[in-house]
Amino acid sequence: MLQIYNTLTRKKEPFVTRDPGRVGMYVCGINPYDYSHIGHARSYIAFDVIRRWLEFSGYEVTHIQNFTDIEDNILQRAAESGRDWREMVGEFTQAYFEDFDALGVLRAHRYPHATEHIPEMLGLVNNLVEKGVAYPVEGDVYLEVSKVPGYGRLSGRRLDELQAGARVEVDERKRSPLDFALWKAAKPGEPSWDSPWGPGRPGWHIECSAMSAKYLGEGFDIHGGGQDLIFPHHENEIAQSEGATGHPFVRYWVHNGWVTVNREKMSKSLGNFFTIREVLAKFRPEVVRLFLLMTHYRSAIEFSDAALEQARGALERLEIAVQHMDRLLSLPTGSEPPGGALAGLADAAGQCEAAFREAMDDDFNTPRAISALFDLVAELNRLTTVAGSTPTAEDRPILENVRGLLLRLAAALGINLEAGRRGPYSEEMAQRIGGVARELGVELPESPVSAAEAAISAAVDALVRARDAARSEKQYQRSDAIRSRLRDLGVILEDHPEGTTWRWA
Repeated sequence: MLQIYNTLTRKKEPFVTRDPGRVGMYVCGINPYDYSHIGHARSYIAFDVIRRWLEFSGYEVTHIQNFTDIEDNILQRAAESGRDWREMVGEFTQAYFEDFDALGVLRAHRYPHATEHIPEMLGLVNNLVEKGVAYPVEGDVYLEVSKVPGYGRLSGRRLDELQAGARVEVDERKRSPLDFALWKAAKPGEPSWDSPWGPGRPGWHIECSAMSAKYLGEGFDIHGGGQDLIFPHHENEIAQSEGATGHPFVRYWVHNGWVTVNREKMSKSLGNFFTIREVLAKFRPEVVRLFLLMTHYRSAIEFSDAALEQARGALERLEIAVQHMDRLLSLPTGSEPPGGALAGLADAAGQCEAAFREAMDDDFNTPRAISALFDLVAELNRLTTVAGSTPTAEDRPILENVRGLLLRLAAALGINLEAGRRGPYSEEMAQRIGGVARELGVELPESPVSAAEAAISAAVDALVRARDAARSEKQYQRSDAIRSRLRDLGVILEDHPEGTTWRWA
């Protein structure tokens, strides 16, 4: 049975949904005032895998992720750059989708924007005021923390400790330094909306409570985000939501660990962040995903190019295993009597799937799940070496099943092991590879092919044949030049007894 670590109880718990077979999941989204960085990728890939595994396990998931499109940082950045804040939010919201589509993150079912849900927020704030849990002061409205039983239990902090060490700006209008704003009175030049307490805008925390309640109901299954959101954001969400409804807000609080650089948390405020765009300019999306998933989602992960290079090598091992099976399946069926050499591969596949499922059901333990894939690949390589180069009729269904299993389990992690083969098929790449062929005197097909993929494949195949000819004639300088020029363009040549194959790096 699936077990999930619950930040609220600080232990793993059996996963039991409010509605059998259905999961409501809310993940805190970005504040769109800059490009998303690799820390954001860590969080949204983690919850993407959680959603994928829940769906793989048969649950129907409703995934909600917000955009906080009105808050202090947005207004400050817009003022500093002299831009309209709405235009800036629109630009970086679009950039978010471009980045995370590239990383293969499934789109949430809804992306509510804070500014589109002002009436729901006003209703929630008014409810809290009427219940005596919140109080208005000169156009602001504050939640009175002392009126909410158990405040601090998510972060493990006692109320007296929080009061003694409160790092908040002194405001004599508040009844306690810990009381936080649900509604902020309008300031000159800032956007505002009408309210019963005068024009103003919502506080940060009230947004998620109002939007999650609208789309998932007043109680749902999973609320996710980074560990930095536990206090005060998620703590305050609990206070205002439960203060309004009187019943538990969320069943399972799930938080991912930080990405660190030189052992410091990656963040925009520290200036030690790398944007997703910068990273994807150097590494394929599948490499980035594998790098992030090779560490458990609750643990910190140290970011470096060296670590990404290791992930690139690991991904290639998985991709080459699929290509190895494809190559074997493309060969004529061997006439040797069945020796049963690949019978053990079927057993290894069963063990891999069982180990993978057990790992993922143990609080989404992706490092152990990935290890199970590599165990299967190691056994594949060992047994196919024993079996020889030509599969028998009995071998073929075993290879086909193992290939399908490897692709299916990797896909549960959002990793497509055939993506590298498809490669960057663009007109520009076709022209570049064609240019290399002409420069090296390699004749291309006479009839130009309009489709980029076909043109690239034809050009690379022609270069491979030219290299084979150069090797047979002992023209090793030309042979090496063809390999090197293709490698510069991201095309890797691999020599096998059956011939030379190529793939994208």
